[in-house]
Amino acid sequence: MSTSHTAETLSIEGPDATAFAQSQFSSNLAALPPGRWQFSAWLDAQGRVRNLFHLARLDPQHLLLLLRGGKAQAMADALQRYVFRSRVRLTPATGRLGCAAALPLFETDRDGAGIRLGCDDHSLEINAASGDDAWCLPQLRRGWAWLPDAAMDALLPPALSLYRLQAIALDKGCYPGQEIVARLHYRGGHKRHLHRVLLAPAAGDATPALDDTQAVHWLQRAAHDGQVETLVVMPDSLADRLTRLPGDARPRIVESWPD
Repeated sequence: MSTSHTAETLSIEGPDATAFAQSQFSSNLAALPPGRWQFSAWLDAQGRVRNLFHLARLDPQHLLLLLRGGKAQAMADALQRYVFRSRVRLTPATGRLGCAAALPLFETDRDGAGIRLGCDDHSLEINAASGDDAWCLPQLRRGWAWLPDAAMDALLPPALSLYRLQAIALDKGCYPGQEIVARLHYRGGHKRHLHRVLLAPAAGDATPALDDTQAVHWLQRAAHDGQVETLVVMPDSLADRLTRLPGDARPRIVESWPD
């Protein structure tokens, strides 16, 4: 799966922007100040991830979502059904996504139409003058998933390590999928998790054949120094077999993340 240069964004503006987002999304916006961002997700009633995104508060009445997969227009259309009498305006947009200079993690910076989201040793630039994928490898190595179409509406939060990213709140009011989120957290037992996998150098965009392929989700990948790395969600039983392969075997798990 090749990562796109496109920045799919959704603005949520108006006096009720925060209350509306708080009722729909999985993170807790209550303590998010202007000029900061957090990971968040929109879940369905069964707790599956419909959309994963960076959620930035640009000012007290303006939130900006940068989607990590999917289309902003489709998300806006689906969210619109829940607006009812809330005083909010949903505005989807498409622009260039680029890698920019370092900015502290979770900070935001605005320069005209450009908006940067700090990722520590780099930043994601929305409406960049030119797009590039230089951000893909460092984010892949942090376990920050980018969802292809096949993974939309298919994965529960533990499979994407969303608790680790603080994209899931257990201490706020109800939101779609909240009961499933709480059950998974307190009772555990989820059997699919996120892994960074080293592929054969010639893998390119090809998908390796693995057991249990219907339960395996290949996410973004990046090539560097003759190597190809990818993020994969797979059953724990398959991950256990791969970790016991010889050290030079491919595909090979090089890092794994818990819930």
